[in-house]
Amino acid sequence: MTSKRLSKALAAAGIASRRACEEIIFAGRVRVNGEVIKIPQTLVDWSKDEIKVDEVAVHEEQKKVYFILNKPPGYICSNARPGKKRIVLDLFNEGPAGLFTIGRLDKDTEGLLLVTNDGGFAHKVIHPSSNITKEYLVKTPVEVTLEHLETLSQGARVDDKWVRPVSVSKVRRGTFRIILKEGRKHEVRILAERAGLKVTELRRIRIGGLLLGTLPLGEYRPLTEKEKEMLFKEKKC
Repeated sequence: MTSKRLSKALAAAGIASRRACEEIIFAGRVRVNGEVIKIPQTLVDWSKDEIKVDEVAVHEEQKKVYFILNKPPGYICSNARPGKKRIVLDLFNEGPAGLFTIGRLDKDTEGLLLVTNDGGFAHKVIHPSSNITKEYLVKTPVEVTLEHLETLSQGARVDDKWVRPVSVSKVRRGTFRIILKEGRKHEVRILAERAGLKVTELRRIRIGGLLLGTLPLGEYRPLTEKEKEMLFKEKKC
């Protein structure tokens, strides 16, 4: 069997996304043939090497699964449970071990979220080279004005980078639509705050060319092959 990089092998085995697998390796949580390995580029061969994460044996690639979820508010996108808080994976009653979310929605945000055990696929979706946009509907308790839209369009500083939306438009009195390419934490809420708007509801309705549609809140279903392709076929804004 062909050797492959340790981070890629762990992602293919459904441990986490490739980027997350690199962090796991850097943290010294991975052993290959009994030796702690901290270099993600280390070559391994499933037919020869014994690989463990946190002292639990990892076996080679499992069947890949892909789900679309309409995430309800109140759930955290994490594989590790912080205290007694609810995590997205609590909503799943089927599928193999090793599921994780592709990207994140914060606890109070609802809407379209992808869940898989395919690290390679997840890496492709979140990598900037895929040029995928994400669309959100944002509700506020006041009427959205032209001044609000102009300020939103100017962008805001999120962490260490100025983030500017692809487009912003008013949907109805207290609702606006915003499309972004960035994937930074709380970016929509930060943009709204800079415009003087309080967010009462935030919902992601599209990733790439994939729409959330009528999937009920809190439910999920497998992605079709066509829907997987639609992720990379950008909707015209």
